[in-house]
Amino acid sequence: MLSEEAKDKLRQTLDKIQAWPSVYMFKFILEPDQERLDRLVSLFPPESEVLRRYSTGGRYISLTMKEVMMSAEEVVARYDKASEVPGVITL
Repeated sequence: MLSEEAKDKLRQTLDKIQAWPSVYMFKFILEPDQERLDRLVSLFPPESEVLRRYSTGGRYISLTMKEVMMSAEEVVARYDKASEVPGVITL
């Protein structure tokens, strides 16, 4: 779970560098466990573009999802939900 301080910092940074609404690219890394992958992907609409890339040794998978977001608050809320999935690293 993201701390309130981390959420505020992310919100402020996004508001400085993004104009809303905007396409936002989410990036995550995790071990390729199907249950966790499904849980993470389910946080995004079915029509979202999902790019999967395995590490060279196959121990990790990176997921990149793009979605039109209406505000920094929506981005923060999505990252907050993703942080509830065990073993997920957000970038």
